[in-house]
Amino acid sequence: MIKVADLAWLRFSAPDLDEMERFQTDFGMVRAARSDDALYMRGSDADPWLHETRRGDPGFIGLAFQAASAEDLAAVAQLEGASPVEPVAEPGGGARVRFTDPDGYSVEVVHGREPAQPLDVERAAPLNTGSQRARLREAQRVPAGPARVKRLGHLVVRVADFRASAEWYESHFGLLRSDDVYLGDPENVITSFMRCDRGDIPVDHHTLLCVGLGEPGFEHAAFEVEDFDAVMAGHDHLRDAGWTHENGVGRHILGSHVFDYWKDPWGHILEHFTDGDLFDASEKPGLHDPVTVLGVQWGPPPRG
Repeated sequence: MIKVADLAWLRFSAPDLDEMERFQTDFGMVRAARSDDALYMRGSDADPWLHETRRGDPGFIGLAFQAASAEDLAAVAQLEGASPVEPVAEPGGGARVRFTDPDGYSVEVVHGREPAQPLDVERAAPLNTGSQRARLREAQRVPAGPARVKRLGHLVVRVADFRASAEWYESHFGLLRSDDVYLGDPENVITSFMRCDRGDIPVDHHTLLCVGLGEPGFEHAAFEVEDFDAVMAGHDHLRDAGWTHENGVGRHILGSHVFDYWKDPWGHILEHFTDGDLFDASEKPGLHDPVTVLGVQWGPPPRG
């Protein structure tokens, strides 16, 4: 077992790369590379790309994790079901090891990608709160336009057997449980919010959820933006561009982040988020019922 450091990318397929690029641009990503058969989109951080679309029938293909070192990548190649270490021919290069998870999703572990030049992101002036005045003699002005995506935050997939999937990801990649969710009997855990184990370095409250309800398939993926104003400006931009809104804006209970969900042209749900919880490896997992998981601290409740 190794301990992965973060998510690296997601892979999808769709029949129209022009339409996907139009949506992704309005969502706040930037083209990293494109061919006749594939589109790669990046955020403003140094990751070479975050989202691939291959030409084909619409669907979710898989995910990749970042290994912390070349030694970890070599170690994970020794696990059952692993491919040999092989070069990555896509933007940023590097090397990878490939797996297939219990539900048939493609799972890759990558290391050694060449960082991209970070892109400028509009940063808001300090906020004045009721008890702390940090912005003096300066007006707050929020630029219109897409919410500039910074990085890939988390992925949620539906699986046939939650326990089998969770055990597979934990045993292969060292993921930790932040919060368990049960249905009916507290022993009947149907999903766990899982995060990367980076020791005393705080990480996102969750990186991956495998939900053991419904037909296996993609549920949603979340991309971090700079701040609350970016979420709201991005919401207005996507609305005015005519894209389909799924849910938000609100603040979750578990993870605490501000969220806003949108659908790409083929119904894949992508989330803008900001201001999420960060935990190190010392945080013990909680246990919650679905009411807590689906609840919000403010904002609209989930649809359905």
